[in-house]
Amino acid sequence: MARRRSKTTKMLLGAVLLLACLCLGVLAAGVFGLQRQVEAYFGPPTTGLSPIQRVNYAVQLYLHREELVTPLDTDGQEQTFEVRQGESVNSIALRLEDAGLIRSAFSFRTYLVYSGLDTHIQAGKYALSPAMSPVAIAHKLESTVSDIVTFNVLAGWRLDEIAAALPTSGLNISPDEFLRLARTIPPGYSFSDELADAPSVEGFLFPASYQLKRDITAYDLIAAMLNNFEAHLTPELRNGFQRQGLNLLQAVTLASVVQKEAVVAEEQPMIASVFLNRLAKGMKLDSDPTVQYALGFNPDQKTWWTNPLSSEDLQVDSPYNTYLHEGLPPGPIDNPGLSALQAVAYPAQTPYYYFRAKCDGSGRHVFARTLEEQVSNACK
Repeated sequence: MARRRSKTTKMLLGAVLLLACLCLGVLAAGVFGLQRQVEAYFGPPTTGLSPIQRVNYAVQLYLHREELVTPLDTDGQEQTFEVRQGESVNSIALRLEDAGLIRSAFSFRTYLVYSGLDTHIQAGKYALSPAMSPVAIAHKLESTVSDIVTFNVLAGWRLDEIAAALPTSGLNISPDEFLRLARTIPPGYSFSDELADAPSVEGFLFPASYQLKRDITAYDLIAAMLNNFEAHLTPELRNGFQRQGLNLLQAVTLASVVQKEAVVAEEQPMIASVFLNRLAKGMKLDSDPTVQYALGFNPDQKTWWTNPLSSEDLQVDSPYNTYLHEGLPPGPIDNPGLSALQAVAYPAQTPYYYFRAKCDGSGRHVFARTLEEQVSNACK
């Protein structure tokens, strides 16, 4: 009887073991099949994961697969997203969700860790859109080259200086193409008709720090700067120009001269007053920067602004030479900043007709009413 029970027990244990093995086999097959499906969606897991982690992340990705491969909004607008230096993956994922670029920070982070992209995200600025899938966004952030380029245009730069900055800017724009387009007057701006007599858009490319897509065209780059100028061209500024008896082209031309003459920005209204006083009296402007503009690039000094000027330089035959020609130059000599434009619109009220650099190297100027005073202010 005992033998019969022992035999029955062994048979039951064998059946249980067999069933357990079958269950484990089915489970293993299920896990293996699930992993295969996940790899079909998302590729193989990174080698840094343990077997348990691989299974765990595979299950999570399987459950969230649709939200990871489907864009949040196919009509969504592109926006700039910045990954900060040293920022954590959790922070990046949460900010992407807050920005409306992905559905779930949790599933996005899961994919990053599963794929190993969590250790490859690069700091920088990227052009992202909710019309991109979260997986596509993840791989975009892996790029070693930021989508967004910061391009600085300094107040007082002439067109040639902007063009010269392009080859090292990260933008795919050639200097020649930029200059070619800059020498035409584009329609569609509130001031387009007022530039009919302008030789180029010199003076109207507003100085600023621009955040631009790396693949922006030369046309769109110029448009961005012209749009910025238009945004700063307020009715108050226009009224100020009119009060000085200047049209827009004349005002920007004078502002460009003031920009180059003034080393210290707070002196710009004073310098503007001197030039306005001279214009009102029919005197020549006698401005060195206009001659420097006419001379162009100096290969010996490696600058567009020759300094010092020789007596021969002052005789250069150019309509921009205000030592030879009365009135304003034919157009701006650089791209002035807002403070120079405001100085022309709201100049100081002074009796001065002359100014020259102080002898202390401060960059400031001493002003004079008469030529005799001007001569007496020369450095000894």
